[in-house]
This record gives sequence, structure tokens and C-alpha cells, in this order.
Amino acid sequence: MKSCRFLFPLGGSLLAAAMIITLVGAGPPPGNKATTLPLEFSRIYWEYNSSANDLGVHVTLDGEDWNKLRIINPNGKVLFNVVGKGPYNQLGMTELFFEGAEPALDEFPLEDLLALFPEGEYDFEGVTVDGETIEGEWQFSHAIPDGPEVTATVIGSSYLRIDWTAVTSTPPGFPVEPLNITGYQVIVDEVFQVTVPSNVFSLTVSPEFVASLGPGEHPIEVLAIEASGNQTLTEASFVK
Repeated sequence: MKSCRFLFPLGGSLLAAAMIITLVGAGPPPGNKATTLPLEFSRIYWEYNSSANDLGVHVTLDGEDWNKLRIINPNGKVLFNVVGKGPYNQLGMTELFFEGAEPALDEFPLEDLLALFPEGEYDFEGVTVDGETIEGEWQFSHAIPDGPEVTATVIGSSYLRIDWTAVTSTPPGFPVEPLNITGYQVIVDEVFQVTVPSNVFSLTVSPEFVASLGPGEHPIEVLAIEASGNQTLTEASFVK
């Protein structure tokens, strides 16, 4: 099970001292509704690891300098509330990304986890440093794709070819939902990363990148990305 990870535009020890975060609670006070600004983007989505059989919810957003923000589920329950203190209250924040814990489904039943995050519109509400309201929303779905089958082959000790199967269904035991796969993301050794269209099922990595890697086993992830933002990864590896 992974712990939450938070990324903000400022970091270090100042972050812990200058910020209050609650996962459930009252939201920030309303801003000036006369001026409402949209978040540039706001997204809440599932990530399923088909190799480890674990599942969690991620959130990412970006917007004008804000110092208060909350996320509300379709039932009106506040799931997340962040309030900037000290310099974060004065200067504000822009980007935010965090990963919720990803429990193994062998230990945490899938139906219980899905029930904690019902489908529907999730509202993002906040206040900018100028006291204006900032808002966004995202249609959260339980359409979680199955993981692609992945193979990796080193050709002539120079080129790395990665192949994967098309994803057309949800994982066994998951709710059966229609899927719209919009692309696949390939990550090699946590350094090389590229996203390709949904009709591409293979990729050749240049010998320059392969040559830059040291000897040994190197991890590969291929993620199937659904139109809802939900994504599923399969782990693989190759040996140099």
C-alpha cells in the first residue's frame, strides 16, 4: 500500500510547516462569487496495477494562484481540503498532484473500494489569493481498463522493442463498462516516457537510450488510458 504523495510548486521543509491538509472535513470559506475563475484542469481518476493487483485514486489539478481548495463527491461529501498557511496563504499555489494509497485487492475488496468513490461529478472548489472563487469539475467513472500484455525484446543488444496487446475490456471481476481507450503510455526505467495513440501497439526505443542504461534488469510499464482518465498499467522488464 503506497502512502499519499503531494507535489506543489514550492517544496522542502517549508511545505510541512506552511500547509494544512485534511482528507475529510469542512471546506474553505466561499470566495467572491461575483468573479469565478475556472481551474485550467481538474481530474480525479483510478490507477490499477494489473501486475500487483492494487487500485487507487489519483488527483491532479492546475489553476490560478489559490490558497484554499476542496474536493466534493457526487453525494456532497468533502473528500479533501487543503488550506495554505504562511507564505502559501499569501502567494498561493497552482499545481497539485497526489496519489491515494493503493491497497491490494486481495486484502481490500474491490466492491468496498469502489463504494468509497462513487461515480458521478466531483466538484473542485477553491479561493484565490485575491479572494475570487475558483472552480472545476470532473466526471468520475468506474470504467477501468484491463492491463495490456507486454513483451520486451532487445534486438542486437542495441534496440529495445516493446509490444503490447490492445485493451478492449475491463479486468476480470471488475464492473463491465464500455471502454474508450485513447492511448497507451510507455515508461522505461522511470526515465524514458512516451504516449502513443490507441491504434499503436509497439514501440522501438533508440539505441542511444539503451546504451545510456547500465547493465542489469530494467523495469518497463505500459499503461492503457481510458477517456475518463482511468488508467491501468502492466509491469515488465528487460535485461541489458
